[in-house]
Amino acid sequence: MFKQFLESFHVLTFDEIELIYSNITKKHLQKNEFYIREGNVCKDVAFIEKGIFRSFYLSAKGDEMTYCITFPNNFITAYSSFITGQKSIENLQAITDAEMLVLPKDKIETMSGSHPNIMKFLKIIAEYQYIELEQRIFQLQRNNAQERYLALINTHPEFVKHIPLQYLASYLGITQRHLSRIRNEITI
Repeated sequence: MFKQFLESFHVLTFDEIELIYSNITKKHLQKNEFYIREGNVCKDVAFIEKGIFRSFYLSAKGDEMTYCITFPNNFITAYSSFITGQKSIENLQAITDAEMLVLPKDKIETMSGSHPNIMKFLKIIAEYQYIELEQRIFQLQRNNAQERYLALINTHPEFVKHIPLQYLASYLGITQRHLSRIRNEITI
């Protein structure tokens, strides 16, 4: 699955894909285990083969605010910490049991330094991450809660049922009660 994902960008050669694959390690997380905890420095990137993750931070009141949900066939990391080498201000937690392929930052830097196609691939991934963030901001500002919920169901119908109600409500920016009303109004 990972190799096909890399191939789908039509940037990397067979040898470069093999080089990347040779530098990864497989990691399994149980449901509710953390990939990254606030206060730790993030030193790698992971590709999610199986499982769902949530990214959250603690509000000033101490409430967990889920701002991102990441599904299989996506990369995940605490990007600010990964880029700057500073402590993470976010938590990345498995919502379900998860299988990941982890690639250390030092290996990424070594490979990208000697393989321009890998650098080009990383640029493309960064651009996709930016677009995803931009779309999330627009969705929060333009769409109401029901529209945001329907968009999530339309893009990831097989996974939504695995996300606990409190995380889903927080991600949508609403209360659990409001989410329950929306779910009752919608027949899918």
